[in-house]
Amino acid sequence: MNAAVNAVHLAVAANENLAEFSNLLIRSAMAVYALAFVAHIVEWVFGSRSRVARTAAALRAEGARSAERTGAAEEISVTVRTSGGTGVLDKPKVVTRSATGRRAGLPDGPGAAGGDERGDLYGRIAVSLTVLAFLLHFASVLTRALSVQRAPWGNMYEFSTAFSMVAVGAYLGFLVARKNVRWIGLPLVTTVLLDLGLAIVVFYTESDQLVPALDSYWLWIHVSLAIVCGALFYLGAVATLLYLFRDRYEAKLEAGGKPGAFASSVLERLPSAASLDGFAYRINAAVFPFWTFTIIAGAIWAENAWGRYWGWDPKEVWSFITWVGYACYLHARATAGWKGRRAAYLALIAFLCFLFNYYGVNVFFDGLHSYAGV
Repeated sequence: MNAAVNAVHLAVAANENLAEFSNLLIRSAMAVYALAFVAHIVEWVFGSRSRVARTAAALRAEGARSAERTGAAEEISVTVRTSGGTGVLDKPKVVTRSATGRRAGLPDGPGAAGGDERGDLYGRIAVSLTVLAFLLHFASVLTRALSVQRAPWGNMYEFSTAFSMVAVGAYLGFLVARKNVRWIGLPLVTTVLLDLGLAIVVFYTESDQLVPALDSYWLWIHVSLAIVCGALFYLGAVATLLYLFRDRYEAKLEAGGKPGAFASSVLERLPSAASLDGFAYRINAAVFPFWTFTIIAGAIWAENAWGRYWGWDPKEVWSFITWVGYACYLHARATAGWKGRRAAYLALIAFLCFLFNYYGVNVFFDGLHSYAGV
C-alpha cells in the first residue's frame, strides 16, 4: 500500500517538474522570439534600398505600352452584303481593344529588406532565431502534454501556446518550400510575443486533468483542427491587411502621386498587391473546408458529451458566424463587383470573428465552453 502511494506521489512530482520545465521553455522561446523581432527590425532598417521605386518604374513602362496598344487600334474590314446580294465591301469598321490587367504583372519586392549582403545577413539571422524559438516553443508544448498525459490544448493557456506554435511552424514551412514569405516574419513574431504574453500573464492555468466533457478523443480532432485553421487564417489575414496597404500604394503611384519616403521604403519591399491578394485567397480557400469540418466535428462531439448536436452555445454561434464570414469572402471573390478591396474587408471581418470566438467568447460569455480555463 505504501509503495503504491509513493509511486503516485512520484508521478505527481514528475508531472509538476515537467510542467515547470514547460513554463521555463516557453519563457525561453519568448526571449528568442524577442531577439528575432529585433533582427527583423534591423533587417528592414538596414536592408538594401536598391529596389525601391521599381514599382513606379514598372507602372510607367506598362503605362507607355498600354498607350501604344490603345492608340494602335486594329482596323477590321467587315463584309456587308447589300439587299441586292452583290457582296460590296462597306466602310471598314474600327475596333479598339483596351488594355487590361495593367497592374497584374508588377514585380514582387524582395520579401523584406534583404537585397544587399548586410540586409540579407540580418534576415538570415532573424529566420535562424525564429527556428530556434520555434524548437523551444514546440518542446514547451510537448512537455506540457507529457505533464498532463493528454492533448496540450485543454484550456485557454494551452490553446494559445499551441496556436502560436502552429502559426510559426506554417511560416517556416512556407520558407522551406522557398516561398517569398519573409515579409510575414516581423508581424508574425510580434503577434506571437503578444499571444504568449497574454497566455502567461492572463490565461495561465496550472497543469491539470480535463473535465469529463473534454475527456474524449474528439479533443485531438476538433480542437487541433481549430488551432491549425486559426493559425493559417492568421497568415491569410496578415497578407490581406498588407494587401490593402500595398494596393493603395500602387494606386497612388498609378495616379501619378508620390508616396512618402517611409511608405515607399517599406511597401516596395513587399510582394505586389496581386501577389499578396492571391496568397491570402489561396490560404483562405484551402482552409475553409477544414474549418467546415471543424464545426461538424464539434457538433458530433457535442452530441456525445451533451446529447445534442447544436445548442446555440456562444462558442458554437461564433464558430458559425466565422464560417459565414469566410463563405461570404469566398463568394465575393467569385463575384466580379466584389473582388479586390471589398473582398479583402470581408476576409478581415471574418478573421476578427475568429479572434472574438478565440478570446471574447471565453472572457465575456457564460456557456458550456466556459470550462476552457480563462
